[in-house]
Amino acid sequence: MKLICISDTHGRHREVDLSSADMIIHAGDMSKNGTKEQIQDFIDWFSSLDYQYKILVAGNHDFFFEQATSKEIKKMIPEGVIYLCDSGVDIEGIKFWGSPVQPLFQNWAFNRSAKSICKHWNEIPNDTDILITHVPPQNILDKNGREELCGCPNLTPRVKEIKPRYHIFGHIHESYGRLEEDGVSYINCSNLNHLYEYANKPILLDINL
Repeated sequence: MKLICISDTHGRHREVDLSSADMIIHAGDMSKNGTKEQIQDFIDWFSSLDYQYKILVAGNHDFFFEQATSKEIKKMIPEGVIYLCDSGVDIEGIKFWGSPVQPLFQNWAFNRSAKSICKHWNEIPNDTDILITHVPPQNILDKNGREELCGCPNLTPRVKEIKPRYHIFGHIHESYGRLEEDGVSYINCSNLNHLYEYANKPILLDINL
Protein backbone atom coordinates (compact mmCIF):
# COMPACT_ATOMS: atom_id res chain seq x y z
CA MET A 1 0.00 0.00 0.00
CA LYS A 2 1.28 3.47 -0.89
CA LEU A 3 0.58 6.33 1.53
CA ILE A 4 1.03 10.03 0.85
CA CYS A 5 1.44 12.10 4.01
CA ILE A 6 0.69 15.81 4.36
CA SER A 7 0.23 18.19 7.29
CA ASP A 8 0.10 21.85 8.30
CA THR A 9 -1.36 23.11 5.05
CA HIS A 10 -3.08 26.00 6.89
CA GLY A 11 -5.55 26.79 4.11
CA ARG A 12 -3.01 26.39 1.30
CA HIS A 13 -4.01 22.79 0.52
CA ARG A 14 -4.65 23.49 -3.15
CA GLU A 15 -0.96 24.37 -3.59
CA VAL A 16 0.22 20.94 -2.43
CA ASP A 17 1.84 18.88 -5.18
CA LEU A 18 0.16 15.50 -4.78
CA SER A 19 1.14 12.22 -6.44
CA SER A 20 -0.70 8.93 -6.87
CA ALA A 21 -1.10 6.60 -3.89
CA ASP A 22 -3.66 4.31 -2.27
CA MET A 23 -4.15 6.50 0.79
CA ILE A 24 -3.70 10.11 1.85
CA ILE A 25 -3.14 11.11 5.47
CA HIS A 26 -3.39 14.67 6.81
CA ALA A 27 -1.85 15.06 10.27
CA GLY A 28 -3.57 18.28 11.34
CA ASP A 29 -3.65 22.06 10.94
CA MET A 30 -5.70 22.06 7.75
CA SER A 31 -6.86 25.61 8.50
CA LYS A 32 -5.40 28.96 9.47
CA ASN A 33 -7.88 30.08 12.13
CA GLY A 34 -10.08 27.02 12.53
CA THR A 35 -13.37 28.59 11.42
CA LYS A 36 -16.16 26.37 10.17
CA GLU A 37 -15.86 27.95 6.72
CA GLN A 38 -12.14 27.21 6.51
CA ILE A 39 -12.63 23.65 7.69
CA GLN A 40 -15.47 23.11 5.21
CA ASP A 41 -13.31 24.39 2.36
CA PHE A 42 -10.60 21.90 3.28
CA ILE A 43 -13.07 19.01 3.64
CA ASP A 44 -14.56 19.79 0.23
CA TRP A 45 -11.10 19.60 -1.32
CA PHE A 46 -9.91 16.59 0.68
CA SER A 47 -13.01 14.52 -0.04
CA SER A 48 -12.68 15.18 -3.77
CA LEU A 49 -9.17 13.71 -4.01
CA ASP A 50 -8.70 10.52 -5.97
CA TYR A 51 -7.45 8.18 -3.25
CA GLN A 52 -9.06 4.96 -2.08
CA TYR A 53 -8.60 5.90 1.58
CA LYS A 54 -8.45 9.35 3.20
CA ILE A 55 -7.54 9.80 6.86
CA LEU A 56 -7.68 13.09 8.71
CA VAL A 57 -6.54 14.27 12.16
CA ALA A 58 -7.12 17.80 13.49
CA GLY A 59 -4.42 20.13 14.81
CA ASN A 60 -4.07 23.03 17.21
CA HIS A 61 -5.27 25.57 14.60
CA ASP A 62 -8.42 23.58 13.83
CA PHE A 63 -10.65 25.04 16.56
CA PHE A 64 -13.92 23.99 14.95
CA PHE A 65 -13.22 20.32 15.61
CA GLU A 66 -12.81 20.95 19.32
CA GLN A 67 -15.75 23.34 19.67
CA ALA A 68 -18.31 21.51 17.54
CA THR A 69 -20.49 18.67 18.77
CA SER A 70 -19.88 15.14 17.58
CA LYS A 71 -23.15 15.39 15.65
CA GLU A 72 -21.95 18.52 13.81
CA ILE A 73 -18.63 16.90 12.97
CA LYS A 74 -20.26 13.70 11.77
CA LYS A 75 -22.51 15.75 9.50
CA MET A 76 -19.51 17.59 8.03
CA ILE A 77 -17.35 14.52 7.35
CA PRO A 78 -18.52 12.90 4.09
CA GLU A 79 -18.46 9.24 3.22
CA GLY A 80 -14.99 8.23 2.15
CA VAL A 81 -13.18 10.42 4.70
CA ILE A 82 -12.05 8.92 8.02
CA TYR A 83 -11.70 11.44 10.86
CA LEU A 84 -9.68 10.15 13.81
CA CYS A 85 -9.90 11.84 17.21
CA ASP A 86 -8.47 9.57 19.90
CA SER A 87 -9.79 6.74 17.80
CA GLY A 88 -8.62 4.12 15.36
CA VAL A 89 -9.47 2.23 12.22
CA ASP A 90 -8.37 -1.05 10.67
CA ILE A 91 -7.77 -0.84 6.91
CA GLU A 92 -6.75 -3.99 5.10
CA GLY A 93 -5.36 -5.39 8.33
CA ILE A 94 -3.31 -2.27 9.12
CA LYS A 95 -4.22 -0.63 12.44
CA PHE A 96 -4.24 3.19 12.49
CA TRP A 97 -4.73 5.47 15.51
CA GLY A 98 -5.04 9.25 15.46
CA SER A 99 -5.08 12.02 18.07
CA PRO A 100 -5.06 15.86 17.83
CA VAL A 101 -3.96 16.76 21.36
CA GLN A 102 -0.84 18.75 22.28
CA PRO A 103 0.82 20.02 25.49
CA LEU A 104 -0.42 23.34 26.86
CA PHE A 105 0.76 26.24 24.71
CA GLN A 106 -0.96 29.63 24.65
CA ASN A 107 -4.67 29.33 23.77
CA TRP A 108 -4.58 26.83 20.92
CA ALA A 109 -7.10 24.06 20.29
CA PHE A 110 -6.69 20.63 21.85
CA ASN A 111 -4.38 21.93 24.61
CA ARG A 112 -3.92 19.43 27.43
CA SER A 113 -2.06 19.59 30.73
CA ALA A 114 0.81 17.18 31.36
CA LYS A 115 -1.44 15.07 33.58
CA SER A 116 -4.44 14.92 31.25
CA ILE A 117 -2.45 14.37 28.06
CA CYS A 118 -1.13 11.07 29.40
CA LYS A 119 -4.70 9.77 29.44
CA HIS A 120 -4.87 10.36 25.70
CA TRP A 121 -1.56 8.63 25.00
CA ASN A 122 -2.51 5.68 27.19
CA GLU A 123 -5.55 5.14 24.97
CA ILE A 124 -3.30 4.31 22.02
CA PRO A 125 -3.58 0.54 21.51
CA ASN A 126 -0.40 -1.44 21.96
CA ASP A 127 -0.85 -3.12 18.57
CA THR A 128 -1.03 0.14 16.59
CA ASP A 129 0.82 -0.14 13.26
CA ILE A 130 0.58 3.49 12.15
CA LEU A 131 0.22 6.27 14.70
CA ILE A 132 -0.93 9.72 13.56
CA THR A 133 -0.64 12.62 15.98
CA HIS A 134 -0.43 16.32 15.29
CA VAL A 135 2.35 16.93 17.78
CA PRO A 136 5.71 15.12 17.54
CA PRO A 137 7.25 13.25 20.43
CA GLN A 138 9.87 15.32 22.20
CA ASN A 139 13.39 15.16 20.75
CA ILE A 140 12.24 13.64 17.46
CA LEU A 141 11.85 16.03 14.49
CA ASP A 142 10.50 18.67 16.87
CA LYS A 143 13.01 21.55 16.85
CA ASN A 144 11.80 25.01 15.92
CA GLY A 145 13.92 27.76 14.39
CA ARG A 146 15.40 28.59 17.80
CA GLU A 147 16.49 24.96 18.27
CA GLU A 148 13.90 24.51 21.03
CA LEU A 149 12.37 21.07 21.54
CA CYS A 150 8.62 21.49 20.97
CA GLY A 151 7.39 17.89 21.02
CA CYS A 152 5.44 16.22 23.78
CA PRO A 153 7.69 14.67 26.47
CA ASN A 154 4.89 12.34 27.57
CA LEU A 155 4.36 10.99 24.07
CA THR A 156 7.99 9.88 23.60
CA PRO A 157 7.98 7.00 26.12
CA ARG A 158 4.57 5.81 24.94
CA VAL A 159 5.72 5.59 21.33
CA LYS A 160 8.87 3.77 22.39
CA GLU A 161 6.69 1.36 24.36
CA ILE A 162 4.23 0.69 21.53
CA LYS A 163 6.79 0.80 18.71
CA PRO A 164 4.39 1.43 15.83
CA ARG A 165 5.99 0.82 12.46
CA TYR A 166 5.27 4.43 11.48
CA HIS A 167 4.58 7.59 13.47
CA ILE A 168 3.23 10.42 11.31
CA PHE A 169 2.91 14.01 12.58
CA GLY A 170 3.53 17.68 11.74
CA HIS A 171 3.13 20.81 13.91
CA ILE A 172 6.79 21.92 13.88
CA HIS A 173 7.29 23.21 10.35
CA GLU A 174 11.06 23.61 10.65
CA SER A 175 11.63 19.90 11.37
CA TYR A 176 10.11 18.44 8.21
CA GLY A 177 11.65 15.11 7.26
CA ARG A 178 12.10 11.47 8.24
CA LEU A 179 13.99 9.65 10.97
CA GLU A 180 14.43 5.93 11.62
CA GLU A 181 15.00 4.98 15.25
CA ASP A 182 14.58 1.70 17.15
CA GLY A 183 12.39 0.17 14.46
CA VAL A 184 10.05 3.16 14.20
CA SER A 185 9.89 5.36 11.11
CA TYR A 186 9.10 8.92 12.21
CA ILE A 187 7.64 11.29 9.60
CA ASN A 188 7.20 15.04 10.06
CA CYS A 189 5.22 15.90 6.94
CA SER A 190 4.62 19.64 7.50
CA ASN A 191 4.10 21.23 4.07
CA LEU A 192 4.54 24.89 5.02
CA ASN A 193 7.72 26.46 6.34
CA HIS A 194 8.00 28.78 9.34
CA LEU A 195 6.79 31.69 7.19
CA TYR A 196 3.65 29.71 6.27
CA GLU A 197 4.82 29.37 2.66
CA TYR A 198 4.40 26.13 0.76
CA ALA A 199 7.91 24.66 0.84
CA ASN A 200 7.89 20.91 1.58
CA LYS A 201 6.60 18.15 -0.66
CA PRO A 202 4.31 15.42 0.66
CA ILE A 203 6.13 12.37 1.97
CA LEU A 204 5.37 9.12 0.15
CA LEU A 205 5.51 5.80 2.00
CA ASP A 206 5.47 2.37 0.41
CA ILE A 207 4.41 0.12 3.28
CA ASN A 208 4.23 -3.64 3.57
CA LEU A 209 3.09 -4.71 7.03
